[in-house]
Amino acid sequence: MPRKKILVIDDSRIILKTLSLKLTANGYDVVTAIDGSEAIAAVRHDKPDLILLDIGFPIDVGHGGGVPWDGFLIMDWLRRMDEAKDTPFIIITGGDPAKFKDRALKAGAISFFHKPIENNELLIAIRQIFGEPDPPA
Repeated sequence: MPRKKILVIDDSRIILKTLSLKLTANGYDVVTAIDGSEAIAAVRHDKPDLILLDIGFPIDVGHGGGVPWDGFLIMDWLRRMDEAKDTPFIIITGGDPAKFKDRALKAGAISFFHKPIENNELLIAIRQIFGEPDPPA
């Protein structure tokens, strides 16, 4: 069975690297993007099975290509693409959960995690989305 591919979209290179290492170590292929433009290119090229998406992007990153990206706009754009219209999203953000969680779930996210991320909880959510069993204890 081919490995599942996960696209991680975040403006922090540290988060991208940390999640890439953790997910790869757990048997997933990982593609990363630092803004909306890279995310669109990655979806077109790599056709991920799951997308992990940050909400907040600073002005210098968020305005790549002249578009004021935030996670909600990125999700909206990706949902319009044939390659990602049915792809599940997990939102991962350092933003105020009271402000973003309901909006993220209403926008179609399957799950919501607040930074700092508890990696084991994230892995459990990913396994559930893919219908994978939990690893033996």
